[in-house]
Amino acid sequence: MLTEGQRQGSGRDGQGGAKRHKRFEVLEKRDVNKDGFVKEWPEVGLIAMGSPEDPEPSIKIENGVIVEMDGKARDDFDFNEIFIANHTIDATVAEEMMAIDAVQIARMIVDINVPRAEVLKVFTGLTPAKIAAVMDQMNVVEMMMGLQKMRARRTPAIQGHVTNIQDNPVLMAADAGEAGLYGFSELETTVAVTRYAPFNALALLVGGQTGRGGILTQDALEEATELQLGMRGLTTYAETVSVYGTEGVFVDGDDTPWSKSFLASGYASRGLKMRFTSGTGSEVQMASAEGKSMLYLEIKCVMIAKGAGVQGLQNGSISCIAVPGGVPGGIRAVIAENLVTTCMDMEVASGNDQSFSHSPYRRTAKTLLQMLPGTDFIFSGYSTVPNYDNMFAGSNFDCDDNDDYLIISRDMKVDGGLVPAAEEDLIAVRNKAARALQAVFAELGLPRITDEEIEAATYAHGSEDMPDRDKVQDTKAATAMMERGVTGLDVVKALAKRGFRDVATNVLEIQKQRVSGDYLHTSAILDPEFNVVAAVNDLNDYEGPGTGYRLQGERWQQIADIRQALGPDDI
Repeated sequence: MLTEGQRQGSGRDGQGGAKRHKRFEVLEKRDVNKDGFVKEWPEVGLIAMGSPEDPEPSIKIENGVIVEMDGKARDDFDFNEIFIANHTIDATVAEEMMAIDAVQIARMIVDINVPRAEVLKVFTGLTPAKIAAVMDQMNVVEMMMGLQKMRARRTPAIQGHVTNIQDNPVLMAADAGEAGLYGFSELETTVAVTRYAPFNALALLVGGQTGRGGILTQDALEEATELQLGMRGLTTYAETVSVYGTEGVFVDGDDTPWSKSFLASGYASRGLKMRFTSGTGSEVQMASAEGKSMLYLEIKCVMIAKGAGVQGLQNGSISCIAVPGGVPGGIRAVIAENLVTTCMDMEVASGNDQSFSHSPYRRTAKTLLQMLPGTDFIFSGYSTVPNYDNMFAGSNFDCDDNDDYLIISRDMKVDGGLVPAAEEDLIAVRNKAARALQAVFAELGLPRITDEEIEAATYAHGSEDMPDRDKVQDTKAATAMMERGVTGLDVVKALAKRGFRDVATNVLEIQKQRVSGDYLHTSAILDPEFNVVAAVNDLNDYEGPGTGYRLQGERWQQIADIRQALGPDDI
């Protein structure tokens, strides 16, 4: 702190105001200073970790029943705590696991000599407050080391967003086809206009299976419509089933942990992969954080997901990311919630799917926390489209960042889930995906897709390059399509009849996966030959250097051979 004497050089600017340091004037115009930041305010939950109102860890068990948890008697439990006590914590080992010091558990997570299975056993007996205490012992580098060991599936992957502001199905099919060549394992869409939902799902299904076989797709909507589309075979997974860390927020949405569990059973019983969604900051946004830290409440969400029996969780703050992004240590809490999910032996789709900062440096720094160690899905929504077309409010990375993302992967020799694709191959697959959708629309009696639209979608950057469609006609036809009971098998027959037998075969294989149910295993994806890759046959076996997933061989060669690199023949 400067003394008054040391400040004598300061003066006035000639207009009555204080003279400014020119470097500060430049700094204030930087992108990062367009972001919002707040000081900690524990009373309303604006604290990432370690709120004064977070409870101290404790457990008491009588006759196999948890009668006290984290300083609260069972008679005082809210319904989240009842659910966690009854369905998540293993009362047979809880007292033993709770007796282990938090620092020791944190070291077990990081220690390459402690097997993943041993850590998983410990976490079956921990309470929410104890898990929060464990996370508070770790810095972000240690958490990254933990993620590398604790993720369920050995091979990392990535999910993409495919949307556009016009709900244009032709463009959506082309974008989904392109995403397949870049290596996405899952694709998610949503709508600008709700009644367009069936067309969006159809476009994603056809386009996704044109790019490569085995891509799983979803249409993020209200839950009844989403389940209906899945039962029709037009989508294959769901994740927009939200759970919350306080009873007040749950009640605000007319939900409980039991209603969400029932819905999850509805998906699974019909062969649909599904995971819950949660994230630090949601309770703060809903003004019902009860003075608790964001991470403590998120840990309750993770434990509810585990108790419900779903195979995974989309978390990483997701649409609430600006809340933890504005408080001290908030991004640390985000990676902590990802790590907790893996320690509960669930698949984690680790966020990065909504841009939280105007600063490309902050966005990249946050993404690297998941990209470098690898997670089941590094993004739960890398935007395969330009930012202006992303109906999920924009991702940390979008299609205009593909080269940056691929070169970062190359620089670090890490698998970010994407591989380079040649321009001529992308043009060809975009055209084929658009024509395949044109054939399906024609065979099903849906509004005509013109050759002009196909040409535009083949080369388009985004919806600004597309001709307008008759939205009234489209929405009426989409509603009629659902009323007629159109299913995935109708799509298969339409594609085969119109000459797209390879795409038809891929769509049929997706329908067959629904019958076998093998992709309901934890952390399941499908490879291009429709083989299931999951924690049961691709279990993470990282135990330090020389073990676990290594980027090598043909996969490494794909990532290394970017189009910008010069070879001996180019020099």
